Amino acid sequence: MLKGKNIIVGITGGIAAYKTASLVRLFVKAGASVQVIMTPNAREFITPVTLSTLSGKPVISEFFTANTGQWNSHVDLGLWADAMVIAPATASTIAKMAHGVADNMLVTTYLSAKAPVFVAPAMDLDMFKHPTTTHNLELLRSYGNHIIEPAAGELASHLIGKGRMEEPEKIFEVLNRFFEQGQDLAGKKIMITAGPTYEKIDPVRFIGNFSSGKMGFALAEECAARGAEVTLIAGPVALKTSSPAINRIDVMSAQEMHDAAIKEFEKSDVAILCAAVADYAVENAVDHKIKREKDEIPVIRLKKNPDIARAIGEMKRPDQVTIGFALETDNEIENAIGKCQRKNLDFIVLNSLQNKNAGFQVDTNVITIITSDGKKMEYPCKPKTEVAKDIINVLAKDYLKGMA
Repeated sequence: MLKGKNIIVGITGGIAAYKTASLVRLFVKAGASVQVIMTPNAREFITPVTLSTLSGKPVISEFFTANTGQWNSHVDLGLWADAMVIAPATASTIAKMAHGVADNMLVTTYLSAKAPVFVAPAMDLDMFKHPTTTHNLELLRSYGNHIIEPAAGELASHLIGKGRMEEPEKIFEVLNRFFEQGQDLAGKKIMITAGPTYEKIDPVRFIGNFSSGKMGFALAEECAARGAEVTLIAGPVALKTSSPAINRIDVMSAQEMHDAAIKEFEKSDVAILCAAVADYAVENAVDHKIKREKDEIPVIRLKKNPDIARAIGEMKRPDQVTIGFALETDNEIENAIGKCQRKNLDFIVLNSLQNKNAGFQVDTNVITIITSDGKKMEYPCKPKTEVAKDIINVLAKDYLKGMA
């Protein structure tokens, strides 16, 4: 899958830099074109001559090539690359990447990269466990970077623990798998609902919930990155989309979301119903601001909103896939299975308000995927961008593979 791909290999100043020669060789042998960028400190651990010989290209380390005065364009490199791999990634470089400290050619190129970025940390165990490193890695994940977790074993300090850069063969396999599944949704039309709905009381007040839309937007970006044509029906959120493959439809109320979803589902292969839709709307909403009176307390009467998931389930064709979400506070598994079956879903994604790292207004989630036949797949706490990958992996592998 790497044949013909353009890969930037970034090397920073750690002892694991010697391993990167093998990684470069693996990429070249697979038919990739490799451009190595080294930080100045990396040259203390492995020579540019070695890497230039393996890659077949002059190694870039500075903004200007000393003997020719040629300017090395980080912008051109960012456009050229199909992937960028930083291995080893030291704590210092990870911090610079996380906070945009562009004081060398490698970090400047990273900030210009349009392609997916893979980061393979390498450092001593205490540095890896330090709160600043943990925080910086979480920031990189939240930006959409792929973190290749280090292995545990004997480190350069002769201590035993987690911090060893993953072996070149495994890093190579991570990229190979990425490109293998990279366009596995090509040709599919996927409709996604995201965010809350607001039900007006008057022109300045509403009934709503705390949904930020982050999970739905992460799913939309993941599907688009894997080749799908995405229609994102979004409630009132402050988020923006980045992929040009996403057609965004903004709505306010549950009725508006229902109408848009019914219209779009007819021409979709998949519906992912991630929005936190209000169950009730205000029956006696008014078009003027309700004034506070001294003794009078207004009474708000509610009416049921349309059930989008049920409506989609009833009109679903055999060649369509539907995925729902359940946010529960008690009897979680039983309630999720019941919802999955009642609404004719292929599988449902359960998350719980019992976990402080899951649910509304946070960047992480803890999910359990439950299929219509009761199969359960549990996942640890991850950034929502990574959770989106897990969900779409199940969709692509178990429901769309082999489907015309």
